[in-house]
Amino acid sequence: MRFTFMESMCDPSHYRPLAIAAEEAGYHSFGFADSIMYKRDSDSKYPYLASGEREFIGASPMIDPFILAASLASVTSRLELVTFVAKLAVRHPVLVAKTVSSLAAMSDNRFHFGVGLSPWPEDFAVCGAEWRARGKRMDEQIEILRGLFAGGYFQYQGAHYDLPAIKINPAPSAPVPIYIGGHSEAALRRAAIHGDGWMHAGGDKDDFAPLLERLNQLREEHGTAERPFRIYVISMGAFSREGIERLEAAGVTDVIVGFRNVYDPSTQSMGVQEKIDALNGYAEAIIRG
Repeated sequence: MRFTFMESMCDPSHYRPLAIAAEEAGYHSFGFADSIMYKRDSDSKYPYLASGEREFIGASPMIDPFILAASLASVTSRLELVTFVAKLAVRHPVLVAKTVSSLAAMSDNRFHFGVGLSPWPEDFAVCGAEWRARGKRMDEQIEILRGLFAGGYFQYQGAHYDLPAIKINPAPSAPVPIYIGGHSEAALRRAAIHGDGWMHAGGDKDDFAPLLERLNQLREEHGTAERPFRIYVISMGAFSREGIERLEAAGVTDVIVGFRNVYDPSTQSMGVQEKIDALNGYAEAIIRG
């Protein structure tokens, strides 16, 4: 099993000492989220909380994930840096390809790209992207990313993007893993067809078992079952050795753990040393236990 320490929506000064501590404690990766803005007036609901509450986003600082990855790469040497997840569908794929390729070069290929759509129609509106056909557009975006990551001239003509022959330099010297987040049928299918892995987005209950079963069915249907594939899961089972064994038996490769409720803005008062103590305690009991 591999272990990802997750922190987000916190005092920005906490990230670098936490990344250093996580690397020293034996975690494999550091995960962080993405949020572009918070609209004052909206009837949108957050899909991964039963309450649908979304106020935690507007009340919490959120660093751009690409900037954060670059910052954490500068103070670590082994730790993988993974977005959980970046809102790919609201961004232009050529600009994203340039940013990710630059991160790959500056981090010795430690940047791993978890991507999703964004559940907020207002994200698309303020970024000038269409809400309609967002899933099909993201499929094209992933194809464009992989084409540009290859390093040569790449030309693309699709329903949503039409690119002349272009290349980016530097291109990644190793493949950049792309993991797909989301619980919908479309997200699972996208992960099975296009992804190097799937990211379980959490929720109020451990509901990943039927999702994982369906994902495995889709990988068989699309002939990708033998391809290397990571499965990232948020689960209370990750907090015991017995739970880790059950998750491994189910096919989970990576567990994501954190030590505060990021949906509760009051937890922002948790100090960085308290967080370091928590991640070290988990490492002692579970990772090295």
